[in-house]
Amino acid sequence: MNIEIGRGKSARRAYGIDEIALVPGQRTLDPSMADTRWQIGGIDREIPIIASAMDGVVDVRMAVLLSELGALGVLNLEGIYTRYADPQPILERIASVGNHEFVSLMQQLYAEPIKPELIGQRIREIKDAGGIAAVSATPAGASKYGSAVAAAGADIFFVQATVVSTAFLSPESVTPLDLTQFCQEMPIPVILGNCVTYEVALNLMKTGAAGILVGIGPGAACTSRGVLGVGVPQATAVADCAAARDDYYRETGKYVSVIADGGLITGGDICKCIACGADGVMIGSPFARATEAPGRGFHWGMATPSPVLPRGTRIRVGTTGTLEQILRGPALLDDGTHNLLGALKTSMGTLGAKNIKEMQQVEIVIAPSLLTEGKVYQKAQQLGMGK
Repeated sequence: MNIEIGRGKSARRAYGIDEIALVPGQRTLDPSMADTRWQIGGIDREIPIIASAMDGVVDVRMAVLLSELGALGVLNLEGIYTRYADPQPILERIASVGNHEFVSLMQQLYAEPIKPELIGQRIREIKDAGGIAAVSATPAGASKYGSAVAAAGADIFFVQATVVSTAFLSPESVTPLDLTQFCQEMPIPVILGNCVTYEVALNLMKTGAAGILVGIGPGAACTSRGVLGVGVPQATAVADCAAARDDYYRETGKYVSVIADGGLITGGDICKCIACGADGVMIGSPFARATEAPGRGFHWGMATPSPVLPRGTRIRVGTTGTLEQILRGPALLDDGTHNLLGALKTSMGTLGAKNIKEMQQVEIVIAPSLLTEGKVYQKAQQLGMGK
């Protein structure tokens, strides 16, 4: 139902993850029976969680560890790992500078040219260590380095920008990336994003993408919504794009994975996104808190170092435990940020969902008081859900 903003302007109500709740059905099951397996681009994974392609989250080591633990990590091919042969001193500088000097430092560090030979080297380092080589680039970067990525033996390619569409208008001097041609010519699966609407999601699926990323601006370190005023709350965005996936599957028999990207902090957030229709999720800041994360307790977005209009910032997330504790437990914290797999399995058991497809069908209610109802003491004492 549209709401009138003023004469001549109406709007559809959209909902964020914090505004909804999942409703138990008539059946429950033991969490050990919940099957969380999913597939992305022909790659089978036990855990439907992907680590974001952000320099403070995924380096070669993290990509390998995530693969070993049953998840997936995406390496940013336009970040510091392909600009510097030894990124460790750069990471130290990023972690040590003050807030006022941060943006200018990032612009300086990321002005270093990308070295094509490092793209192949990083991919081979992941593969040689037994990891899944999932990598990411902007559309411009994909056009420039796509062949090198394929030649190096990458397993899956994420083409990411704040907004990606098949109808991109550009000056005559610029040749935009033909997404359909790129997906057809790449010998590995291609994931496209980001989008937030049914129509764009459907168009991206028609290009031959193996998956789409859903989310504009909800990330912990992203400021696009504030800088640009653009975005759709995640619950509505995911549900709309999942509807496009289902319609496309009915029409073609081809199933395209929908990945909710950004704004998800706790196990409950992940559960609600899947209930809205996502096949998997992409998260950044929860993994940036791992002992093994390269950001040294900091997290920053991919658009942070923009030389003209930064749309991200650096946030201090701290270090709360190992990657295994965050992903598989045992949990050391009481706020839902540890043992994300355990949270998903327990939620599925409580809801009676035996697998991801059944989880996508559970009942949802609008519940703006879900995170505050009865939580006076937690909030006052900064415990659990009150942190």
